Amino acid sequence: HGYDGIVVRTRDALDAGGPDRDGGAEDDDGGHESPVRDPAAIREEYGIDVVDAVEIDADDPTSASGAVGNHRSDRTVVCVVGGDDALNRFAVEQERVDVLVRPMAGGGDVNHVLAKAARDNGVRVEFDFGPALRATGGKRVRALGDLRKLREIVAHYDAPYVVSANAGSHLGLRAPRELVAVGEATGFDAEAVREGLRAWADLAERNRERRSEGFIEPGVRRGRYEEDG
Repeated sequence: HGYDGIVVRTRDALDAGGPDRDGGAEDDDGGHESPVRDPAAIREEYGIDVVDAVEIDADDPTSASGAVGNHRSDRTVVCVVGGDDALNRFAVEQERVDVLVRPMAGGGDVNHVLAKAARDNGVRVEFDFGPALRATGGKRVRALGDLRKLREIVAHYDAPYVVSANAGSHLGLRAPRELVAVGEATGFDAEAVREGLRAWADLAERNRERRSEGFIEPGVRRGRYEEDG
C-alpha cells in the first residue's frame, strides 16, 4: 500500500503472551498459539515500523482519565475515542493524550473552543476517512459533511491533526493516494492529507524519545560530559 509503518491501537493485538523457547506464546494447555507479536521483532523482520498505541474507549471522562494514566507510561501513542461532547472536551484538554480519534462519530462535534484547546495542549485531532471510504448512501454523505466541517475549524484555529483510514483489518487498508483523493473531495489540499499521515510517524518519534532513558525534558538529556580544564 506504500506505507512505512502502521499504528496498532488495539491493546491485545501486540505482546500477546510471553515467549517460550520456540518464540511462540503458550496457551493454557501448554500448546503453541500464534507467535509473540512484538513491535520491535516485526520491525526487524519486515522493515515496517509498528507503533504500539492504545485506543481508550470510555463511557465518561472520569473513566477515560484513569485509563490514560494506566497506559501513558507503557504505550508509545495514547488515543482517546471521542464522539461524545464530554469526551471530546476531556481529550483536547489533556496534554497526556496524543490524539482525539473519531471526534465526529455518533453525533459528536468539535467547535472553536475545542479546536483552540487542542492547539494549546498539542492534542492532535483525527480526520477519520473510514466512514467516507466504507459507508454508502446517506451515511457516506454525512461522513463527508463531517470531514468538511472538521477540516474548516481545525484549519482556522491551526490545531494539530492526523489522518487515518481506521482499518479494522487488512481489507480496510487504503493507499495514501486513495486517502488524498477522498480528502480532495472534501476540500483538503493533497499535501495536507500527506502531512496528516506523516504526523503519526512524527508523534511516535517524539514519544519514543521522551520514553528513552536519557530523556529529562525537551532539549535536556542525561549523559556524560567533560568539564572544561
